[in-house]
Amino acid sequence: MDKKVPLPTADAPHIMVVDDDDRIRDLLARYLLEQGMAVVAAASAAEARELLKVFEVDAMVLDVLMPNETGIEFLHDFRKTSDLPILMLTALGETADRIIGLEAGADDYLPKPFEPKELVLRLQAIMRRRQKPVTLARHYRVGKFTLDFETQTLQNGDERVGLTTVEIGLLKGLLKKPSQIIKREDLIDGNNSEISDRAIDVQVARLRRKLGDDARMPQILQTIRGQGYILRAEKVDA
Repeated sequence: MDKKVPLPTADAPHIMVVDDDDRIRDLLARYLLEQGMAVVAAASAAEARELLKVFEVDAMVLDVLMPNETGIEFLHDFRKTSDLPILMLTALGETADRIIGLEAGADDYLPKPFEPKELVLRLQAIMRRRQKPVTLARHYRVGKFTLDFETQTLQNGDERVGLTTVEIGLLKGLLKKPSQIIKREDLIDGNNSEISDRAIDVQVARLRRKLGDDARMPQILQTIRGQGYILRAEKVDA
């Protein structure tokens, strides 16, 4: 019996898969859905164009060898009007073929056969690289405290709690989307590269203590099982 594929969340990335091979297209779509992504599938470049008139997507997985219009031909035309992150797939493994794809505007290139997990990681990487930087405010209201990024402190009247560089990095990552789920992997990358996967839980626990949050039933910095973390906070100034 096939396992039930979970429905993507409201903020899930939307991925378009363009491949004329029904088996690969269906397998990819199912795997991406299992990873929490929303998927739009097309069997040709022409179908992809029609679907893009209706759906907004965050990235595309594009096969090279397709009939009528190849992935390279589609990409040349598509890049005239869009900078959408694109990962190309191909059975052609020669370096020259990969260079042609990259020169046409692909963000990354993955030869077939491939590991689905590697494809997901590469997709996530090209989407992160294309993200516009988030400008944070200086002050945020977090629980009973006012967070001050300039002084790297939490303040509540006369009470003042210092924060480490790692804690500040963690808070910056969490505050890219205040009161929304932030995935673990997003906290590890970018400006928070000093935070390792194993250290995340330790740093979250320390931050909860400084915030006075209940470790057993946190209300300020919450863990969402299998998804990531939410920091309940409000911007105080622009």
